[in-house]
Amino acid sequence: MTDRLDPALAARLRALLGPRGFLDDPESLFVYQSDALTQFATIPLAVLLPLDTETTAAAMRLLHEAGLPVTPRGAGTGLSGGAMPSPGAVVVDTSRMKRVLELNVEDRYAVIEPGLVNLRLSEQVQDCGLFYAPDPSSQMVCTLGGNIAENSGGPHTLKYGATTGHVLGLTVVLEDGEVVELGGIHGRGPGLDLVGAFTGSEGTLGVVTRAIVRLSPTPTTVATLLGSFVDLPTACRAVSGLVAAGIEAAAIEAIDRLTIEVVEASVFAAGYPKDAGAVILVELDGHPLDVAHDRRRVEAIFREQGCLSYEEAEDAEQRKRLWRGRKGAYGAMGRISPDLYVMDCVVPRSKLEEAIVAISAACAERRLRLANVIHAGEGNLHPNISYDGRDADELARAMDVAGAIVRICLDLGGTLSGEHGIGLEKQEFMPWLFSAEELALMKAFRAAFAPRGLMNPGKILPTPRACSAVKGETTRFHDRVLDGGDR
Repeated sequence: MTDRLDPALAARLRALLGPRGFLDDPESLFVYQSDALTQFATIPLAVLLPLDTETTAAAMRLLHEAGLPVTPRGAGTGLSGGAMPSPGAVVVDTSRMKRVLELNVEDRYAVIEPGLVNLRLSEQVQDCGLFYAPDPSSQMVCTLGGNIAENSGGPHTLKYGATTGHVLGLTVVLEDGEVVELGGIHGRGPGLDLVGAFTGSEGTLGVVTRAIVRLSPTPTTVATLLGSFVDLPTACRAVSGLVAAGIEAAAIEAIDRLTIEVVEASVFAAGYPKDAGAVILVELDGHPLDVAHDRRRVEAIFREQGCLSYEEAEDAEQRKRLWRGRKGAYGAMGRISPDLYVMDCVVPRSKLEEAIVAISAACAERRLRLANVIHAGEGNLHPNISYDGRDADELARAMDVAGAIVRICLDLGGTLSGEHGIGLEKQEFMPWLFSAEELALMKAFRAAFAPRGLMNPGKILPTPRACSAVKGETTRFHDRVLDGGDR
């Protein structure tokens, strides 16, 4: 492995991509050393920023000839290390490809480039009575290519589903530079669902350079409701009540007391009740009569569960205010400590209360501050572990609790990730969920797209050392964080 790109190859890439499309100076490379999971970092050999499919393919052919690994990247907002450069890799950053190439209002689809910011697509089609439904909390900055790579979710996944349900077709550049078309404007056709398999593959199969995405009609009526509760377990019981009653909400979100405190002390202040132990944010959309009926049922269930207060947004500005705190919660956490570990696990909705109690106990046992943000309608937990990475003992406790949280969720019938992906962070836990035969099948599928293993190697699938997690030994990612990684 080398830490420097061959000068002749660098010259060819610079000539192909132009001065703005090829970066190899130390200052620029430093920016690309990690994604939003900052505990671990690696400096890439170079960063390529192509402008179209053809240039991407030409660059990939040159890298393939040189046998260099490639790490695709969008905005770098991922939280599982998927966009962190693999050792000795070149980063292919698709953020300069950000156009809407085609908008078809009648058939409700758009052809977009991967660098388009998620929220920009909805803004561009709103006058047509359409929107793009998947809405990660980072939607103001995250790109659609990254959303496709991670199969991103968001608060409104409850009703509209994750990214995979909104991707109809893909243009992909494989590791050797071959360009392939998957799916099309009609979505899934006969044969294997390769679009579905590619979505969520975290850059291990190829680089997306174009996508056909489904657009949804803007709801006629939207209602945003807020209920406050004495504590988070009580709020979780209220969520179970909403689900049991068959209320088809667009979103059901829950946040705990510590999150309320930091949000209300920040620029994201939303007016949440400061005396509450937890709040639930519910959004309903659809026909006015259906929304009116369900909002009465939501209020009744909240009051049956002993809510402390209840609020309904009266207009779009108030809805925006109520959502501001939820969307800004991650950014507000910097008020607690210098470092934050944002986890992502899933449990059955009926197990939310049990999971919260167990996770809180695991953090308390390790003297760690825990703030919870939950896509409650789906059972998708985001335990936020605050710590100071300069304190070796505190860092060790933060890394140790991660495995405990994963085990709690799996023992309750859950899974490893709801939207952040596996990346580098959770690959060591994959054998806790999948058999050796299943993991071998995944490896074989990856090899069908990238036979030389040059696409984002070392992500998702466990390495032999990571398999030590099966025995409960110190695990690869967290062990390497404690060792300082490749910093």
